[in-house]
Amino acid sequence: MSTPAAEHAPGLASADGIAARARGLTKAYGSGETAVIALDSVDVDIVRGRFTAVMGPSGSGKSTLMHCLAGLDTVSAGQVWLGNTEITGLKDSELTRLRRDRVGFMFQSFNLIPTLNALENITLPMDIAGRKPDRQWLDRVIDTLGLRDRLRHRPAQLSGGQQQRVACARALASRPELIFADEPTGNLDSRAGLEVLGFLREAVDRLHQTVVMVTHDPGAAAHSDLVLFLADGRIVDEMRRPTAEAVLERMKRFDVIRAPSGEGALRSDGPAPDKD
Repeated sequence: MSTPAAEHAPGLASADGIAARARGLTKAYGSGETAVIALDSVDVDIVRGRFTAVMGPSGSGKSTLMHCLAGLDTVSAGQVWLGNTEITGLKDSELTRLRRDRVGFMFQSFNLIPTLNALENITLPMDIAGRKPDRQWLDRVIDTLGLRDRLRHRPAQLSGGQQQRVACARALASRPELIFADEPTGNLDSRAGLEVLGFLREAVDRLHQTVVMVTHDPGAAAHSDLVLFLADGRIVDEMRRPTAEAVLERMKRFDVIRAPSGEGALRSDGPAPDKD
């Protein structure tokens, strides 16, 4: 089992170049007086070969940032690049091809096909694209994630942790330039969640992948090399070699604001947008 990133020099040492970047990234929902600014002129670089966590209060824009960097959502202003490719001007068909060939995704829901076994789920994106997997790389991913004896099992025959490991393998199988993970441990118990975080850590350290993870959990963020903190659609701080205690202390700086309805919301200064 891997340990938090403070003990993982390899993830830092292997960083080389920029996997993704944004300049002046702005995302608004609605228009006029009812417009909600989810991202407000964000500049960010995602370093290749590192594990970056994105954290912030509810409504801070962290999931929106991931979706825009991944080409899953359009931007209102600014530019986004994946490697040297600017994606903000691409057509839908070009974006689809780029996401399929160069990006891996892990979500809170495993999104596995129940009628396919684990191996078929892992290779499904490449099968759809008509591409044959690199057998040596695929075997390495399967063995790293400990799935060798589960490849013929369907999702219903797997535990939650095993299903998320299959989802992780699917994200890694095509050897993407960048892996986006949106609350990948959200539906798992603590033990299974730690396993998945360990595998993401190993994907960076042993397989030299680049991971961006959105999370609300300081313990999960502690597995990363760098934590970016968002508030009100802006990156307001960052932390290198994070620990769970240090991340939690940083999150406590956000004031607890009671809404008129009596429901609490974490935020810094100014109105928090509705989109996370």
